[in-house]
Amino acid sequence: MINWLHNEWKKLAYYNMKPSIICLLIQILLITSCTSTAQQIEDNRFISYIVNLKTQTLKFYLKNSEGVNYGNFQNLKTSLENSNQKLCFAMNGGMYLKDGSPQGLYIEKGITKTKIDTVKKAYGNFYLQPNGVFYITKNNTGVVCRTIDFKSHSDIIYATQSGPMLVIGGEIHPVFVKGSKNLHIRNGVGVLPNGTLLFAMSKDLISLYEFAEFFKSHGCKNALYLDGFVSKTYLPKKKWEQLDGDFGVIIAEIEK
Repeated sequence: MINWLHNEWKKLAYYNMKPSIICLLIQILLITSCTSTAQQIEDNRFISYIVNLKTQTLKFYLKNSEGVNYGNFQNLKTSLENSNQKLCFAMNGGMYLKDGSPQGLYIEKGITKTKIDTVKKAYGNFYLQPNGVFYITKNNTGVVCRTIDFKSHSDIIYATQSGPMLVIGGEIHPVFVKGSKNLHIRNGVGVLPNGTLLFAMSKDLISLYEFAEFFKSHGCKNALYLDGFVSKTYLPKKKWEQLDGDFGVIIAEIEK
């Protein structure tokens, strides 16, 4: 960031701009950094964020350098700042077991940390079939697919498994019931028609049907439920900073 600012300063100075004008322009550049280049979606029921993988850096995190789970965004934020990196956005990225390990598939930096879970009948939202996988490839493509459609390959750099799928092939999961009284805070991710990623968390209790309907209404052909009552989001751009919590995988946008 420092080198980039220095280069920008030299460019502006080349055109003989007054120092006061240069400072103002640099401030504007700083304010607009660490934000999505895609148009954002505004819906008062949700805290939502669009990520363009072609222009933004999204990574998955679980453990720090000492092998201990970050657990929440504050711990990750502090760790990143110690490495001169900035946390722009974060959301818990899937369900986890009692020891904090991911439930189902987890790939980080191309390394499979936990294997895919293909069990089809068991208790809990994770096993509400079909469940699915959200993954990112080396060429900056984000994909949400059903677990049964997932094919492991060397181009996958990050992946997390969760369930249930919210939207499947443009349709709301068939078992969801409109008007259901099963309400929770919920968070998830979907792929928009242009390939950008839509992350969302409900601000209040909501049914799975209503949550899935949100993603479908914005054109997501596939969307995946990440988790429920433990859900947290860090998005200072929208004055939403939930730094506490105790969960597993963290999906985060960073700026170096």
